[in-house]
Amino acid sequence: MRHGAEDLPGQAARNSQLAKLRAAKLYVITPDAAPDRVIDIATAAQRGGADVIQLRHKALPRGELLDLARRLRELITEALLIVNDHVDIALLSHADGVHLGPDDVTVASARNVAGERLVIGVSASRVDAVPPEADYVGCGPAFATPLKPQKQVIGPEGVAALSKAVSIPVFAIGGIDESNVGLLTALGIRRVCVVRAVADAPDPEQATRRLRAMLDSE
Repeated sequence: MRHGAEDLPGQAARNSQLAKLRAAKLYVITPDAAPDRVIDIATAAQRGGADVIQLRHKALPRGELLDLARRLRELITEALLIVNDHVDIALLSHADGVHLGPDDVTVASARNVAGERLVIGVSASRVDAVPPEADYVGCGPAFATPLKPQKQVIGPEGVAALSKAVSIPVFAIGGIDESNVGLLTALGIRRVCVVRAVADAPDPEQATRRLRAMLDSE
């Protein structure tokens, strides 16, 4: 391990990422759409006040996914940019982080490769499924969702319980939109993750603004 002044820029970047993560409320995931459409949605979400934007695209070949991640990196300068699944693409595109699912490499393995350069998130619905090396959790499903109909809904109460049990940020995910986000905020949950609520909206920027206002309201 290196020590000294040469480590300071990396540590400063890490501290900045974690500070942004702790302050984050609205996390937007992009859809499996054409790259230009993904960019339009991501930049609209950033303008609307999204704190975290995740590039999740299951259909693009890896080379094209890397190109898209690099294009987004040039444009996403205020929100944290997270790449889904792929540690190498996150590193090569200079994204802020990577989100790992149960079928991906372990958080410990990702940390061995990335060191402190990436924020690392996981999906979990139980406390015992949260690795100690994780920086944040996507917790759900908070509500039923057509994207993962096989998953058992844990509800807002389940998200609230996990949020209280861990010391890292927990973002509710699954079927969240403007019609039900109030059920989460009523339990003190102020961090949510959305996909269709922004991506399928006629005006993604305004949809983001409305969601953010609901999370900000007391």
